Amino acid sequence: MTAIPIFIISDSIGETARTVIAAVNAQFPASVTLKIQRFPFITDQKTLTPILQDAHQEQAIIVSTLVNHTLQETVTQFCQAKHLTLIDLLSPLTTAISERSQTASLETPGSLRKLDEHYFHRISAMEFAVRYDDGQDPRGLLEADIVLLGVSRTSKTPLSMYLANQNYRVANLPLIPNVPLPKELFKVPAHKIIGLTMPLSTLLKIRQERLATLGLPQTTNYSNMTTVGDELAYANQIFEQLNATTINVADRSIEETASLIQTLI
Repeated sequence: MTAIPIFIISDSIGETARTVIAAVNAQFPASVTLKIQRFPFITDQKTLTPILQDAHQEQAIIVSTLVNHTLQETVTQFCQAKHLTLIDLLSPLTTAISERSQTASLETPGSLRKLDEHYFHRISAMEFAVRYDDGQDPRGLLEADIVLLGVSRTSKTPLSMYLANQNYRVANLPLIPNVPLPKELFKVPAHKIIGLTMPLSTLLKIRQERLATLGLPQTTNYSNMTTVGDELAYANQIFEQLNATTINVADRSIEETASLIQTLI
């Protein structure tokens, strides 16, 4: 079967149309093939006209995501005159919302993808979480919005990354008996410190599963009941010393724990 030509015309990058086409294409067997051509950043009639002429020549299906009403009207009239199939992804919903709200749309190309201040804060927070993960640099403890403490396998790293995606600067530190704590930790305000814990039986099971996944023997201190119990007792002692808020993360998803932390700080 000859590939079906599809022209994506957009005044941004055309990613919305590409995603929709991919979703539709997945509903057909492999014998149905598409020849997709993307024409991004179309912002004037001079650039648009030859694209429409090529679409007519190839008898292409046109998929448009033009926010500019004038350009979209040009595409619509051309397709009607040349009997081309047009899928206008934005206009129907834009019109409906505009009529319901009695508000004109902005007609600003690429608004969905603009790199605003919130975006840059989030990226900065994620870089912070990576830099100060697992106690790599104790200086980060003093700069963090949230400091997570806990023994191994209490979800410190995934929680740090999830909270970073919510724009929080998070540092985390593993608590290990007989390993000195950095002096910076004792300068962090108590309300910023969250202690993560769970019952001994739950932590043992998680660690045993971790060792099995790695193909390592179970006969190590990492999954020894006495050793793990000592770790938890030490962690609780540190939490009390720092007046930290303690959260039992057993049976809680990362999202649930993160939401709880946000209400506590």
